[in-house]
Amino acid sequence: MLMTPAHPWRRRRVLGLLGATAAASPAAWAQFRVEVTGVGLRQLPFAIAPFRGEADAPQKISQIVQADLERSGQFRAVALRSTPMDETTRPDLAAMRQAGADSLVVGSLSRLADGRWDVRFRLWDVVRGQDLGGESYAMTAGDLRLAAHRIADFIYEKLTGERGIFSTRIAYVTQAGTRYNLWVADADGENAQSALASGEPIISPAWSANGAQLAYVSFESRKPVVYVHEVASGRRRLLANFKGSNSAPAWSPDGRSLAVTLSREGGSQLYTIDAAGGEPRRLMQSSSIDTEPVFAPDGRSIYFVSDRGGAPQIYRVAATGGTPERVTFTGSYNIAPAISRDGRWLAYVSRVSGSFKLHVMELPSGTATAITDTTADESPSFAPNGRLIVYATRQGGREALMTTTLDGKIKARLAGQGGDIREPDWGPYQR
Repeated sequence: MLMTPAHPWRRRRVLGLLGATAAASPAAWAQFRVEVTGVGLRQLPFAIAPFRGEADAPQKISQIVQADLERSGQFRAVALRSTPMDETTRPDLAAMRQAGADSLVVGSLSRLADGRWDVRFRLWDVVRGQDLGGESYAMTAGDLRLAAHRIADFIYEKLTGERGIFSTRIAYVTQAGTRYNLWVADADGENAQSALASGEPIISPAWSANGAQLAYVSFESRKPVVYVHEVASGRRRLLANFKGSNSAPAWSPDGRSLAVTLSREGGSQLYTIDAAGGEPRRLMQSSSIDTEPVFAPDGRSIYFVSDRGGAPQIYRVAATGGTPERVTFTGSYNIAPAISRDGRWLAYVSRVSGSFKLHVMELPSGTATAITDTTADESPSFAPNGRLIVYATRQGGREALMTTTLDGKIKARLAGQGGDIREPDWGPYQR
């Protein structure tokens, strides 16, 4: 078995193949606030002044930008006693240096005649005294958070040289009583929109490589069935409804196919199926339970969980099938593999003395490290830049989404007000 009574609240993708049912829970909430804890190394000190005009706006842009950058683990906010400054202000950079800031963000919000908001900002290199540029956006009130995330992306890329992930999205599932919801939300958990509501369990959301579609498993037919859902339109189509269980969908990097776990031939085995549907192709012949597939970034191999060695471990097999090789050797129970976009890191959940803890393995060396102090972690998923991991856990007596840096030094709780929150999947960069 890949799930045990010792961890009854877990609702992994193995639900479908093992035929488990979901338990009732308190009401779930779709909105979150961010609380950052931990001390990281080599953080870039930055300051952000209140944007001129944001006091009258529906969203406090400067606060959202600050929270995004802090959550990344690579930035540390320097407190300012400052009046609002806009993008036309020539700031006192000497005072900023004295305050300990290496960079400064200023900006403004103003209402346009058509009701939209004009959002402008500028980034300053305080150390070199340079204007690093800025942008402007005309946004509806409902898109002001997106404007803030784009600003954070701009700042992150200018100061680190890497692309920011703040305007990406996550998907996750909640249960409120007997009602299940599949949510699509901003990367900070806010602005959640329901993609699907059902009286039957929904599990295993998985983003397509272009971010336009979500695959997931629904029990509305009283058995696990795989659907593909178009996020923008809400239209969906049936992908896998074969005899037995259909579960654990995972997209190939090119979006042309998915790996799924099917029990159509008796046992739970891995197959690939064309994204348009059709006849699936079995990858291996095995009497074991094989499940939770995830493609490597190059699409050439698939990582998965199998009990072929007597207990759940993570294996790797060519995407065309063949003989698998074992990947995890530390610990007797390892599940829920996720691979970073560069193929260097494997995140997974390991059972340690009855607790389920998030681990990160550097694949070239095989070195694995536990990076959490919680005991009920599940469903890790990498940000597109590979710098953060989102996962579900139980903390402070309630369930929540968390993000963590790969070293575990900076964690951010995307904290709701209770409820059963599970199975997050971090979407790709928006195109």
